[in-house]
Amino acid sequence: MPTRNWGLLRGRPKTTSIFRSEVMSLIQLYIPSDVARFTVSQLGEMGLVQFRDLNGDVSAFQRSFVNDVRRFDEIERKLRYLHKQIELNDVDVYEFMDEEFVGSSRGPRDIDDMEERINAHESRVLKLTAAYKNLQLNQLELIENKYVLEEVSSLFTEISGRQGGVGGQSGRGHASGSGRGQDAAPLLTRADTSSRRSIGSLDAARVGDLEADIGVGGMGRDINVGFIAGVISRDRIATLERVLWRSLRGNMFLNYVDIEDPINDPNMEEPVYKSAFIVFAHGASLRDRATKIAESLGATLYQVDNSAERRQEDLIDTMSRLDDMQHILENNSVARINELTSVSEQINTWYTVVRKEKAIYHTLNLFNYDANRNCLIAEGWSATNDIPAIQSALHLATEDAGSNVPTVLQELRTTKEPPTFIRTNKFTDGFQNIVDAYGVPKAGEVNPGLFTCITFPFLFALMFGDLGHGFLMTLCAALLCIYEKKLAWLAKDESMRMFYTGRYIVLLMGIFSMFTGLLYNDIFSRALGIFASGWAWPTDKGGEGITVEATKLSHVYPIGIDPAWHHASNSLLFTNSYKMKMSIVLGVIHMTLGICLQVPNALHFKKRINILHVFIPQIIFLFSIFGYLVFAILFKWSTDWYARDASGDLTHVSPPSLLNMLIYMFLSPGNVSDSDRMFRGQAALQTFLLLLALVCVPWMLLVKPLILRREHQKIISEGYGRISSHVRVSTESEGLGGAVVVAEQEEMEEDDFDFADIMINQSIHTIEFCLNSISNTASYLRLWALSLAHAQLSEVLWTMTFLPTLKMSGALQPVAVMCGFAVWFVLTFSILIGMEGLSAFLHALRLHWVEFNNKFYDGTGVKFEPFSFKAVLDSAEEQ
Repeated sequence: MPTRNWGLLRGRPKTTSIFRSEVMSLIQLYIPSDVARFTVSQLGEMGLVQFRDLNGDVSAFQRSFVNDVRRFDEIERKLRYLHKQIELNDVDVYEFMDEEFVGSSRGPRDIDDMEERINAHESRVLKLTAAYKNLQLNQLELIENKYVLEEVSSLFTEISGRQGGVGGQSGRGHASGSGRGQDAAPLLTRADTSSRRSIGSLDAARVGDLEADIGVGGMGRDINVGFIAGVISRDRIATLERVLWRSLRGNMFLNYVDIEDPINDPNMEEPVYKSAFIVFAHGASLRDRATKIAESLGATLYQVDNSAERRQEDLIDTMSRLDDMQHILENNSVARINELTSVSEQINTWYTVVRKEKAIYHTLNLFNYDANRNCLIAEGWSATNDIPAIQSALHLATEDAGSNVPTVLQELRTTKEPPTFIRTNKFTDGFQNIVDAYGVPKAGEVNPGLFTCITFPFLFALMFGDLGHGFLMTLCAALLCIYEKKLAWLAKDESMRMFYTGRYIVLLMGIFSMFTGLLYNDIFSRALGIFASGWAWPTDKGGEGITVEATKLSHVYPIGIDPAWHHASNSLLFTNSYKMKMSIVLGVIHMTLGICLQVPNALHFKKRINILHVFIPQIIFLFSIFGYLVFAILFKWSTDWYARDASGDLTHVSPPSLLNMLIYMFLSPGNVSDSDRMFRGQAALQTFLLLLALVCVPWMLLVKPLILRREHQKIISEGYGRISSHVRVSTESEGLGGAVVVAEQEEMEEDDFDFADIMINQSIHTIEFCLNSISNTASYLRLWALSLAHAQLSEVLWTMTFLPTLKMSGALQPVAVMCGFAVWFVLTFSILIGMEGLSAFLHALRLHWVEFNNKFYDGTGVKFEPFSFKAVLDSAEEQ
């Protein structure tokens, strides 16, 4: 297989075109070490060079600038932390961007100053956040302690009251178990209320000789019973009850109350509902066991004094400390928000600079370091037309660095296939994305994107043709195009990004749909009678249930289908025949364009054998069968099959069936029935075309492989074999001038000639083309099918939603018309424009990817992805 030297064959194009990719050059840069960072920064701003990795055998952790990358990773981590704190505290982020600092070449001192400021802000925010969290924990303890004190005091008051009641009857209550009479009744049995619940009893806990102080304090009587008190999550209180009851074998009394207000726990993301509880148990061992169980379930225990006066003092002290803590928290919050506000003014600028700097050092890690020359050696691809701009950028970088040693740029000769770079604008970018989704063009290959700009919206419009629907689609797309800057935020929304980026595609689809709708004479399924009809309906005949025939007038409707067909009962038969034949004609034209594009490809890659023995037999084969079918369709359209001669007899038998004609062209060659005859000599012409198509099959199958085999044998017989070389740049012994001249040439990637492989490959292509010629032509019938479905669905929506309201009468008609119009408009937009538009879009996509592209397009290229700060920042925004 022959190879190309891209450096020798590219020439010097002065203009760029979407017809082919840009001519690319492999360039080599010798960058002084002190200028390297400024050079990469300038090239990143321009986005013109795709650098190659010259350190592929070196791990990422062993490269020269890995420490710098880690440094900016750490700075970016700090910025992410600050940004998260800004979001948590609901601080507005300013959209301000310091363009002077972001766009200029920043020196090391500028970066150090920025890092110091970020470190200082992070340190202050960390301290304030840690202090705030500690203060919240202290506040949480005080709040829980307050609830515990209130609950314990309330419970002690209740217990003391019951104790006094029992003492009034029998002197002193003695808890000793059941069966001791009324004097030994439990001091406090289980009671259930809406706010306080308890389990067990003091009698069951065997609290003997319960002593009660005579004095009564404001917080209840003093009781000398052993207990523990604390706070636990509300969803664990039931578990605490069961575990304590079983572990202590019922020798306990538990009382708890649900805290109504949720408590803000700094360790939890959301407020937590908790309950305050108190557990009475006899003996230190049981209380210790209860303490361990409660702590294992996440409870927080608090010390509560038995003395009512001390409990009162503790509660007053806790309330006072809570007030002080609230003031401290507010001051801390104000200081933290002020700090974050100052950060928010610069965080976008810092983010941009840090990401740019990190990208610079990632790129520098791709370069090779020459210790002898104290310079970095870089290689990369760029468009040949952009080399002057790159040289200007290198000159600016040298000036910014204050160096006297310039960066040297040299173009290299190479046999490597370059990446594909196709210049697009905001209009052509969407269409090029459609092509790239199928496959990126090879370097120098004809780009289908140029033709897709017209053929894609046109084929879409053939399936979607309606003047009204096309106008609505055009209106929506036009608004997106006019206010594209204001609506740029739509590109960030995943669901709307497709419509925003493809706004010009939708605009052309709408315009072409209006054009085809004018030809179909459809506007929301209604006829558009702009000109006088070429048919006249009789006025003296007809009636309900009676079929009448229109009279043809002397003139013809000048544009598209005559509106009279919309009211005809045989309208569907006419439009079916018309659109089906139109689909075949346009499909063959589209495929012919694809086959013809093989010629510029063959001329560009200097493979003239593909013109003589691939293009010519393929075009003859297609025209012999389906070109003849197109001719028959046009002939049938242009013939008046009901014309009469001077004697009044019909000049033709009947309109022929083209489907039967094509079938019997293969089944019965040389014979044409009278009903299918269109002109004299038709049988002989069909036989000749059939033989011509048969001859093209072995022509495509055998001739090219045999010629390639003969040329290969001629080369071998003359003593020429495969020549491969592997020349590298020497960066050690030669001078700089010598290193510029010597170009890196990797071993030619070409396979040995194998006639069997070539023959198999050619057989596959031949069989595929012959079969696809039939299947692809039939595939274009989807233009007819979807156009018919769209028109009929539009008719159904009109007749079933809006038309009945127009026929109504009475006072409610205006309301009914408004409701009917609303339903019709919503369904039209959602079903006919939304769903039907998406369906037509996908079918048009298939016709381009399968029926058109496979005639000439390989799509095996690699997309040109230059080092660009814009791409780096866009990628970071998406993440």
